[in-house]
Amino acid sequence: MKILSFILLRPPALDRRWILPIAIGSSFSLLLLFFSTLSSPGTPSALLPFSFLFSLLSSSRVSSAFYSPTFVESKLQSFSSPSSSSSSLPLPPRLAYLISGSAGDGSMLKRTLQALYHPSNRYIVHLEAAALPEERLDLRDFVANHPVFKEVGNVKMITKANLVTYRGPTMVANTLHAAAVLLREGGEWDWFINLSAADYPLVTQDDLLHTFSYMPRDLNFIDHTSNIGWKEFQRARPIIIDPGLYMSEKQDVFWIPQRRSVPTAFKLFTGSAWMVLSRSFIDYCIWGWDNLPRTVLMYYANFLSSPEGYFHTVLCNAKEFANTTVNHDLHFISWDNPPRQHPHYLNSRDMEAMIASNAPFARKFRRNDPVLDRIDAELLFRRPGRVVPGGWCAGRRDNGSDPCLVVGNGSVLRPGAGALRLQKLMERNLSKENFRPRQCK
Repeated sequence: MKILSFILLRPPALDRRWILPIAIGSSFSLLLLFFSTLSSPGTPSALLPFSFLFSLLSSSRVSSAFYSPTFVESKLQSFSSPSSSSSSLPLPPRLAYLISGSAGDGSMLKRTLQALYHPSNRYIVHLEAAALPEERLDLRDFVANHPVFKEVGNVKMITKANLVTYRGPTMVANTLHAAAVLLREGGEWDWFINLSAADYPLVTQDDLLHTFSYMPRDLNFIDHTSNIGWKEFQRARPIIIDPGLYMSEKQDVFWIPQRRSVPTAFKLFTGSAWMVLSRSFIDYCIWGWDNLPRTVLMYYANFLSSPEGYFHTVLCNAKEFANTTVNHDLHFISWDNPPRQHPHYLNSRDMEAMIASNAPFARKFRRNDPVLDRIDAELLFRRPGRVVPGGWCAGRRDNGSDPCLVVGNGSVLRPGAGALRLQKLMERNLSKENFRPRQCK
């Protein structure tokens, strides 16, 4: 419509005989553009055949005038044979990670970063301001001097750290800070993933990138519900103050006597604080062109455990993005029934359940728990002190050499069993029974 309007408003110098043909041609071009977005993102990988494809009906920004309830749909299609030409494969996406930690988490941040590393991705590492200067300096030197990180230049540590208060809105502020840094520095990436030092991957990055190659790039993986239940009286109605917003020393949040009503301008949603968000949605949260992200952010500045509600509420109240949600946080987390404030710490007894969940990430782990060594050895094939090997590792492998010290082509993926597990998880969450019925209800 914009193209057509522009053509019809051209100066009178245009010969009127050409107006109708141009209008018809423009309309036909728009139709071609519309149907082209319905096409498959690519032929399946020859390395690991799948049984599904997903089509994308959207650009990164879709105006409300063109909003459609069929924004993203999944289609079951047959995959080509393993002899498919590599030129027909979809390009792997790029992921942007925020890995954040508290005082004492420096060693775990190093380990988690190595377990998540891939040269095609981007990484922001944040160790909160309450950490000792020696710990922050050690982590900074590790990031700056690691031979692969230094060569590729895709790992950045936030040196002017934020003071993050547990359960406070400063956790949301820290996440938005990292997202803004990623957008400011440019570079191509498709999804933003927030993790803590207590998280750990259960699949390789080759597994994850291969599977996400077939995902519509506007999908948002976020556990969410509008059934806030007890949280209405314990979180939505109370008003809290986070000292981390204005103090230089870490303190817990505190309450004020007044209580407030549930908002009527937007609907509250809650869920997991860990999520995989699309580039287009992160762009919307930072720029907030219709002011919804800023309005909701101001409300959640006085909301207890705001990371479990802010992004969920923005996402489900924005018509442009509400139909892009997949109701899963892609984590394995072991809770009590009914759940308590904290999940169980995972150990070797949980290994079988973690694998059976098909999730790409798990939490919560104690620092350097022995189960992490099992995950490294059995699922990630990572040796101590090294990054997880992948198709991009181009160095020699003889005599115990680390092949990943030589960076090859980042688009070469070698998926394995982890990709098969992740495929099952995606098929279940994007099925007719789970995809639409569980969106922003």
